[in-house]
Amino acid sequence: MANDRDTAALSRDDLETWSAFATVLEWLPAALDAQLLRDSDVTHFEYGILFALAKAPDRTLRLSVLAGHANSSLSRLSRATTRLETRGWVQRTPDPDDGRYTRAILSDAGQDKVDLATPGHVQTVHRLVLDSLTAAQAKQLRVISSRITEAIRVEGAWNPNGAGD
Repeated sequence: MANDRDTAALSRDDLETWSAFATVLEWLPAALDAQLLRDSDVTHFEYGILFALAKAPDRTLRLSVLAGHANSSLSRLSRATTRLETRGWVQRTPDPDDGRYTRAILSDAGQDKVDLATPGHVQTVHRLVLDSLTAAQAKQLRVISSRITEAIRVEGAWNPNGAGD
């Protein structure tokens, strides 16, 4: 016998929850892009690449690892990395440990870009997400987001506090 969650339609409460969350999924990326493009001339995706490299040991990651952090295909990451290379913010080199891989290295100019873009981005994240939540709600959001991420991909999301992959 099927339970309520196996039916073809969402319950009223589930639909309200899902539609509220789906709206966030649609609106938040555009709002983050708008601020970063206006203030720093980078997209949120590009900023994420630069930020992940800035947090990595020696400001270096294999492109395959970086693609995993960004939940990106290698081709999308490669196109973005080309744009960042053209601006002098990233350099690609063969991995000296295994030449089959390519590494991305954040340049000093790229670090400067991250340093300049971060305050405005942090302010936007606070304004759009964190400032409207209590400390308990922020913790709940973190736990909820982790559970959803693990349901999507068992290895979970990138952790900026442990980005040494």
